[in-house]
Amino acid sequence: MNRQSAAVGIGVVAVGLIILLGKLGVFAFIGAVFWPLFILIPGVLLHVLYFGRMVPSVALIPAGILTVVSVILLIGNWFGWGLMKYLWPLFPFAIAVGLYEFYVFGYSRTRQVWTAAVGLAVLSIVMFGMTLLWTWGIYVLAAGLIGFGAWLVLRRPRTW
Repeated sequence: MNRQSAAVGIGVVAVGLIILLGKLGVFAFIGAVFWPLFILIPGVLLHVLYFGRMVPSVALIPAGILTVVSVILLIGNWFGWGLMKYLWPLFPFAIAVGLYEFYVFGYSRTRQVWTAAVGLAVLSIVMFGMTLLWTWGIYVLAAGLIGFGAWLVLRRPRTW
């Protein structure tokens, strides 16, 4: 047997395995579980290209956004989409991360970029706190108020 027929045989076996794995649902499962990686890979690639000095510093803005958003989507995909009612404020935080990376590593250290990044981060944290307060955090607040009230009652001066 010559080398050309061996290469064709290996190619036929590879195509057969790919078809078999596709029919068994392996690729559908991988796609359903790991699809946010298709967002993470460009974000990491933009970081690598910037630090390899191949793209300008403005590429850090979409790099930071894509990286943070893909992590949020991975968490939602792996642990359930019900978590998005808590994690949605992290989407503006993704923009803040991209702007902050541009401010720190970029050549234009303008105050406006820093202000926008910090402002979006603070807004995101406030919205995250409000989300927690309106979901399960209200119980923590109620328990804290009950405890503080009990402490005030028990600590009052005794007058006999």
